[in-house]
Order: sequence, then structure tokens, then C-alpha cells
Amino acid sequence: MFSEAQLAQLRGFPEISQVELFRYFTLTPADEEFVLGFRRAANVFGVCVQLCSLPWLGYVPDDVASAPAAAVARLAERLRLPVGALREYGGREQTRTDHLAQVARYLGWHRAAGELQWKELAEYLFARAMEHDSPTALFRLAGEHLMSSRVIRPGVIKMLERVATAREVARAATWERVRHLVTPAREAELDALLLVDPSLGRTPLSWLGQGATNPSPAGVKVELEKLAYLRRLDAHELDLSMLPDQRRRFLARIADRATPQQLARRDPPLRYPILLAWLSSSVVEVFDEVLLMFDQAISGREHHAKEKVKAKLAERAKSGESRQKLLDDILDIVLDTAVDDEQVGTLLREQVGMERAHAPRRHPRRTRPEPAGPRHPRTPGHRGGRPARQGPALSRVGRDRAGHQ
Repeated sequence: MFSEAQLAQLRGFPEISQVELFRYFTLTPADEEFVLGFRRAANVFGVCVQLCSLPWLGYVPDDVASAPAAAVARLAERLRLPVGALREYGGREQTRTDHLAQVARYLGWHRAAGELQWKELAEYLFARAMEHDSPTALFRLAGEHLMSSRVIRPGVIKMLERVATAREVARAATWERVRHLVTPAREAELDALLLVDPSLGRTPLSWLGQGATNPSPAGVKVELEKLAYLRRLDAHELDLSMLPDQRRRFLARIADRATPQQLARRDPPLRYPILLAWLSSSVVEVFDEVLLMFDQAISGREHHAKEKVKAKLAERAKSGESRQKLLDDILDIVLDTAVDDEQVGTLLREQVGMERAHAPRRHPRRTRPEPAGPRHPRTPGHRGGRPARQGPALSRVGRDRAGHQ
């Protein structure tokens, strides 16, 4: 589970933070009295390092002299001893062991776990292994559990044996809890997830595990096909409540990271719980993706519609401004009293222009529908049921009314 470098790191001193330095390497008067009872400077220094390291790490590394330099300097200043005195400590292993036993008695720690404590540790590790399978995390949690019980952590190999046992027990318990779900028919369906489907050109596991691309109609259709496929496998009805939530998520992540070939090589008690947890997780994820893509598609349509309405309103406003400018230009001519009525039409054609005058007719404004009811009959000399105007193009009275409007 660990490389040689990792094992050496677990056996030695880690880096120390400023908070840990002040918390664990600060001596009380009682601590000073205890360590000064060992007479020789090297022994005083070595015992002092063990006294501070045990509450910090839960164990004391064999190479006491390799303690962090900042911690050694802090203790040397407090004890008024040279830093180099620590290098002379621990020539005999038995000396370090005897001193650790005295330090443990002084602090109220147990040198070794008893049968009851090992049993509690095994139950604790099993519960944690059902949540996650990481050896590193389990090793760290085991050390923290022993520290809470004030038990000195045993050797790394013994701890790793306990971690490995807990992982195996958790895997066996997982299979026992889901075994009733793996009927012969479902077993065949789960194995088919790892085989290449000719219609897909790949394994269903790879196809279902590929995330949605974009909220286009084609993308939504693909996700709906995935959802239909999972429902045919009754993935939406899988009840894995007998497993902790973290265990289900952990098993599903294994399927996400592993290839179909890697999963196919696993033993059935390991392979089928992984696939069941992955199916249960996938049906929820695909359903969420379908809803998200529909929401994105609707939002896109709504945004497009808003932009279109905005463009139409801008176009209408621009057209209204053009009409208003045309009307102003016409009224400037019509209301000019210096212009004779007979000259109005000529000036309008010259200064306004026929093309500009006819532009509003090519883009008519929306008008209210005419009210229902009888209309004046059209008669010669009438337009639209009203008497046609005779005489000049626009009378003086008409100009005054136009100016009023």
C-alpha cells in the first residue's frame, strides 16, 4: 500500500507548523522538573523531545535527533542546553525505550494497546473503511483514534496490517449487503455493460459515462436515450440504502476512473457492487443533465426572443423618428405663409421628394381596426365617405389647423 519513501515518512518526523510548535513544544514548570531529573544533558534533551513529540504525533520516531530544527532550538533555549547535545542521545535503543516508558507514565499514556483497545480500533476502522477505501486516510484515522485513547501508535507494519484487514472486511460486508440484488438476469446485464455494443461502437459503460456536450436538440436526444437505457436496466429502482452514502459514492468513482477491461478483471464480489453503485449514481446524473439541458435550451430560446423583440422595437423607433422628421419637413413647407397654395405641391416634390414621401406607405404603421358599422356610401366627388376637397391644395384655414395640430 505504501512505497519505501512513504514508509520512511510515516516513521519519521513530519514538518511542523508555527501553531504546533507553540502548542506542543512549550514546557510547563512540571515538565522541566521531570526532564531535569535525567541528569546528563543528552538524556535531558532526548527525553524532552520525546515528551513533546508523543502528544504531537501519537508516537516517537526512533531517530529522536532528527526532530524539526525549530523545535530543537526552542527546547534548547528553554533548557539552556547546546543544540548539539541532542546528537549524543539514543546510542542504545533500550535507553530510548526505557525513557519512552517513563514519559508515557508521566503523561498518562499506554505503551501498547490491549485486547479491548484493538477490538475498538478494528470496529472503528471497519466503519471508516465502509465510507472510503483510501489506505492513507485509514492509516491517519487509525493513528488519530489511538491518540484519542492515549495509546502509543505501534509500528507502521502492524498498523498497515490492521488497515488492510479493515479494507477486506469492508469489501466482504459490501458484497454481502448487495448480493441479493445480483440475480442471474441482472448479472448478465451488468456484464454486458463491459462488452462492446455493435450499435454503439463501444461499451455501454463508456457511452453512459460520457457527459452531455451541448443543449442542442441532438444532445438532448442522446441524453434521453441514455436515460431510457438506464430505465430498462431498472437503475432508477435500485435500492442501495444498505450501504453508507460515502461508500456508494466511492464505488461509483471507481467505475468512473477504471476502464471496462479493468473492471472485467475484478472478481464478482468486487465488480458487481461497483457496477450497481455506478448505475444508481448514473441514472440520477443523466436525469439531472437532461433537466439542465432543457433549461439551457429554454433559456437560449428566451434570450433569442428577447433580442429579436429588442431589435424590432429599435427598428420601430427608428421608423417612427423617420416619419416624424418627414412630417416636420412637410409642415415646414405647408405652414410657411410665404408659400402660395399652388406652390405647396411643387415644393414638397422638390424638397421632400416622392420616394421619401412614399416610404411610410411601403412600411405602414399598425393601426387600430376600424369600428364596425355603416359607412357613408361612396359617391362621385367623395373619398372614403367624406366630401372631396375642391379648390386649392391647402387653404389658409387648413394651414392654421395644421399648425395647431
